Amino acid sequence: MNEIRRVIVPAVNELEIRTEAPATVGPGQVRVRSTIIGVCGSDTHALHGRHPLIPMPYWPGHEATGIVTELGEGVESVTVGDRVTVEPTLPCWECKQCRGGQENLCENLQFFGCGFEQAGMADEFVVRADRLHLVPDELDDLTAALIEPLSTPVHAGRICGPLDGKAVVIMGAGTIGLLMLAVARYHGAKRIVVTDPLPAKREIAQQRGADAVVDALASDFVEQVREALGESADVVFDCVAIQSTLDAAIRLAVKGGTVGIVGVPSADLTIPTIVVQDNQVRIQGCATYVPQDYAESIEILRSGAVKGADFVTAQFPLEQAREAFDASSSGREIKVVVRL
Repeated sequence: MNEIRRVIVPAVNELEIRTEAPATVGPGQVRVRSTIIGVCGSDTHALHGRHPLIPMPYWPGHEATGIVTELGEGVESVTVGDRVTVEPTLPCWECKQCRGGQENLCENLQFFGCGFEQAGMADEFVVRADRLHLVPDELDDLTAALIEPLSTPVHAGRICGPLDGKAVVIMGAGTIGLLMLAVARYHGAKRIVVTDPLPAKREIAQQRGADAVVDALASDFVEQVREALGESADVVFDCVAIQSTLDAAIRLAVKGGTVGIVGVPSADLTIPTIVVQDNQVRIQGCATYVPQDYAESIEILRSGAVKGADFVTAQFPLEQAREAFDASSSGREIKVVVRL
């Protein structure tokens, strides 16, 4: 391929499709032809200038799935023709966190599709072979597109859990919230309450297995959730991460509960430290994933507990990337993807 198309966000609220020469494949790297790329909330937040960790310009497409077309020197973990998905964290493998198996917290972390010079929202891309996971043959493309986004709630459930037999609240019924619901159900949570301000999103959560749903804008929101739960929450997953949801999450976790911050806050939030200390509430940050989370995500998808067709509600070609971002931001879709 002499030239490829790539999506770039050069500035806030600007999105372009540029044509350029393909990248060179170096040692330990792989060239992948893109097949399906998810549009993440992080992508749309960055486009609108609301993501605190993605500077401009940036090249979107960290939820990338495709087919291997070329191997760099020394690559033996994949072969040409393999279907793969990208684990977009790019750790250094040398710092304390990497040596301790927490490469998602690498001190020198780079992130494919979020500021890195390569990204998946393109005809093809080049990435380190050690960041690729094989897609099982039984997973169709739409389901494979959920491996990366499902890995985020898998990771959150693991570090905030165990969830078996626990009372769980999930704040926000967007893509991550609904996938968090699937993870909690998969791991045997006793009762799950999902909150969201939009009636349509609450209805979807109920269809996906929530025991109860509550309007996040209700004046007695916390009381309704407690009543629906039948007790205080063992774990609250805040998939929105704004001040009002964090405040409510802490109130729901009193006493002795855990609040997992899964959504990315657009700015720092405040925490009532007296309440947190006196009621022994654990505030747990939940940052991306590690390979074992990808492995579990794939197993959940293989089990049929989550199906791509139930989550992917809109598909766009690459030339309509702006329309895909707008659809993802609209609140009307669950998961939007770009297909090539």
